[in-house]
Amino acid sequence: MTQLILFNIANGLIIGAFYALMAIGLSLIMSLSDVINFAHGGFLAVGAYIAYTLSPYIGFWGGLVVAPVLTALLGLIVEKFLISRVYGRDPLYSLLLTFGLAFILEDGTRMIWGAQSVPYAVPNWLMSPLSSQYFFLTGYRLLMIALVAIAVGGLFWVMNKTRLGLRIRAGTLDLETVSVLGVNVRVLRNLNFGIGIYLAGLAGVLAAGQLGLQPTIGASLIMPSFVAIIIGGLGSLLGTLLGGLLIGVASALTSVFVPSGTEAVMYVMMALVLLVRPQGLLGEEGRF
Repeated sequence: MTQLILFNIANGLIIGAFYALMAIGLSLIMSLSDVINFAHGGFLAVGAYIAYTLSPYIGFWGGLVVAPVLTALLGLIVEKFLISRVYGRDPLYSLLLTFGLAFILEDGTRMIWGAQSVPYAVPNWLMSPLSSQYFFLTGYRLLMIALVAIAVGGLFWVMNKTRLGLRIRAGTLDLETVSVLGVNVRVLRNLNFGIGIYLAGLAGVLAAGQLGLQPTIGASLIMPSFVAIIIGGLGSLLGTLLGGLLIGVASALTSVFVPSGTEAVMYVMMALVLLVRPQGLLGEEGRF
């Protein structure tokens, strides 16, 4: 039983890391631009398929580096020509736009790469268990945790130590004042959207090696990511990270004792947080 619980905790941390990485990107976009990006999961799938396409030519590590960057560039283009047109309007416009875009991205990947699941090649030495006792701990799983930690740590550094990050933080509090001070808000929103999509692309590449690659890979992760934001608190990246890890571990542990409640537990957690602390666990500060 102890090994089973440890196994599920490890799985929960892995899935929770995906939720957190996606949710942090979503939170960035929502906080600055007031856009509910339902297409975030579609960008995740695109990033994974780009890595799948490039890996035979540039290898696993090359795909891991290049695919998120190309996904971010696609996000910059989409923001410039589509998303930017709904700024300042009722949030329903952005919701409907990104909801439709999510279907376009999903069907686009299905049309280009097919509807069936395809294998994503990961080096064999990364997939080997580190020990016979803890067979569920593989090099790839530890790599995923390390890369998520590096990505989140790098994002925190950017937000707190660079001019771009400070402007984004200020813009989430008062975008009009930031504009009056001479900051190009149009470019700021574009770059912020690109950072959020980069995180989605990175999550897609990592998820492909762990969960398999199919057109619906992003759709299965998008709703838990929104739940992670609500639990952690919109505007708090640390809270969003905590929320993603909590629901991942909670879902995994629930599968041990109540398998039928694996998906329901995250929504129960969300309801309890909204009842006790509507702003989320760390949403009161509203800081990064």
